[in-house]
Amino acid sequence: MRILAIISGEYGQRHVNNIRTHGPDDWTVEVWRAPAVLPPVVDYPEDYLPEALPPADLILSFAEHKGVAELLPDIARMTGAQAVIVAVDNEAWLPRGLARQLRRWLADIGVACATPKPLCTLTERDYASGRRQRNEHGSALIAEFARRFGQPELRLSVDAHTRRIVSAEVVRDAVCGSACYVAQRLVGVSADDAEQEAGMLHHHYPCLASMGKDADYGDTLMHVSGNILKDNVGVQVRPFKHVQYIRPGKRSE
Repeated sequence: MRILAIISGEYGQRHVNNIRTHGPDDWTVEVWRAPAVLPPVVDYPEDYLPEALPPADLILSFAEHKGVAELLPDIARMTGAQAVIVAVDNEAWLPRGLARQLRRWLADIGVACATPKPLCTLTERDYASGRRQRNEHGSALIAEFARRFGQPELRLSVDAHTRRIVSAEVVRDAVCGSACYVAQRLVGVSADDAEQEAGMLHHHYPCLASMGKDADYGDTLMHVSGNILKDNVGVQVRPFKHVQYIRPGKRSE
C-alpha cells in the first residue's frame, strides 16, 4: 500500500515514525509537510500545493490546521488516492461541521473518508466521532491500515497462580505507538493494578490528544484515548483480580 502522510509538526512526525518502524514491509510512506500558515478560507487550493505529489492509495492527514482539510480533495486527485484518514485529536484541527463537509466533498469524487475522534477509535469497520457515535467507513484501504494501527488492542496472558501478567501481545497498535509502549511495561504487573497502570503509562508516553473538554464527549480526548486502552486491559484481567468482600459486623444490643 502506498501512503502519503500530511504533517505540520512533531505530532504528525511521531505517527509517521511509528508507522514506518512497525508497518508491513510492503507499505511505502511518503511525507508532505503542509504550509504552516493558511487563510481562514482556502479559495484557491492550488496556491498552497506543490506542483506534484507522489502517487498514493491512502492519505493520512496528521495536520494541525483546519485549512488543510480544504486541500484534501485536490490532494486526492493529484495522488490518485482512493481513501483518506484525517486524525481528529483536537477539535480545532477539524471542527465537526468541516468534517461533515470534507466527507461529502470526498464522497463526491469517489474517495472514502474516515475522521476518527480521537484517532485511536479507528477500527477495520468504523470510527468514533463522539460518545456512542460510531460511523462506518466502508473502505478496504482504511480497513487494511486499521488492522495494524488504530484502536489499541492488547492480548494479555495472566498467570492464574501469581495473578501477574506474563505476556502482552500488541494485536493493533495506536498510530502514535502508545500501545506498544504500554504492553512492554505491563509484563510483571499484578492483575489488581494492571488497569490503573495502563492508564498511567498511556499518559506518560505521552498521549498527544487534546486536554480541552470536547463537546461530543463531555470529556477530554486524552481521557477518552486513555480509557480505550484501560478498558481493553480491564476486561482481560478482571477474572484474575482479587476481590475483597466486607462482612458487616453485628449490631450492638
